[in-house]
Amino acid sequence: MEHHHPENDPTYKGLSVNKGISDVPIVNPYRKKKVKRQNYSADDFVAGILDGNISVLSQAVTLVESSLPEHHALAQEVIEKCLPHSGRSTRLGITGVPGAGKSTFIEALGMHLIRKHHKLAVLAIDPSSERSKGSILGDKTRMEELSVAKNAFIRPSPSAGSLGGVARKTRESIILCEAAGFDTIFVETVGVGQSETAVHSMVDFFLLLQLAGTGDELQGIKRGIMEMADGIAINKCDGTNVEKSMLAKAQFKNALHLFPRSESGWAPEVIPCSSIEKNGIEDIWLMVERHTEYTKQNGYFEYHRNQQSRYWMYETINEQLRSRFYQDPEMQELLVQMEQKVIGNELSSFIAAKSLLERFETKNSR
Repeated sequence: MEHHHPENDPTYKGLSVNKGISDVPIVNPYRKKKVKRQNYSADDFVAGILDGNISVLSQAVTLVESSLPEHHALAQEVIEKCLPHSGRSTRLGITGVPGAGKSTFIEALGMHLIRKHHKLAVLAIDPSSERSKGSILGDKTRMEELSVAKNAFIRPSPSAGSLGGVARKTRESIILCEAAGFDTIFVETVGVGQSETAVHSMVDFFLLLQLAGTGDELQGIKRGIMEMADGIAINKCDGTNVEKSMLAKAQFKNALHLFPRSESGWAPEVIPCSSIEKNGIEDIWLMVERHTEYTKQNGYFEYHRNQQSRYWMYETINEQLRSRFYQDPEMQELLVQMEQKVIGNELSSFIAAKSLLERFETKNSR
């Protein structure tokens, strides 16, 4: 549309207005149309996973992590069909104190394995990330080399839900990754506390990453985590820290002697390493391989995996019952009423809980 500008009239000397451009289109002509995500059947997912298709694997893991009821049945069918193709990997759990250099260590050990022609999947358990905005996404960007490696798959954890829910989904993701041909799985725990127990319940080897030179190395480590550890890696053993790392190694070895021998009969080892200088990284993997060989020979490897499967059966039952109770609209209403009675000292906590459970049982037995 042409606009008349009176300023261009000859009577206005030394004044002119240039012609403007025509209206630009609202939609960017260079914008690519979004490709609609394909709706896969369970068989499509399984075929893609067994073929090692990373895009299909990623979508299957997203399906497993979904809390939508309509996704649940499909996810379970995919897992069930992938189960016979799983179990043929080394599962390594990695935990460590904040600042121990977990991301750098995972990248160093991960790249060492990639160079040895392994296929590696890195999964994380971080039930705290919704509250603390945990750093797993930051970790992925820090693993610059590993995140673009051809045979590596890094998956941040779902950022919501209870520890049990997040851990169960991680365990199911392990099955999918193994079916896709990944022979090594790292399960990283980002949270602190109970998440270590959850990781221990799904891995073959549990590695505790420690740091020397921070004062008393044994302070701040829960006894339970030390007892779970199959090996301790003292990271950042470089530069002026070498002497401190060797001292820390002696302290940890002495501390480990105080614990009873693990059920597997394996004596945990302590190895100093440097993720930056790549020192000790191969030694740590050789320790994992020694442990695998040792536990396979004495039968503990298979026994431990069977115990883990049993544990997750009970955990799933507990989680399903809890979920059904709290998601029931009638129970939600009654909970609010009972809560007020408990706060107002009209009812004891135990009587309120008992009557709620009885009501739930009666309702579901009809």
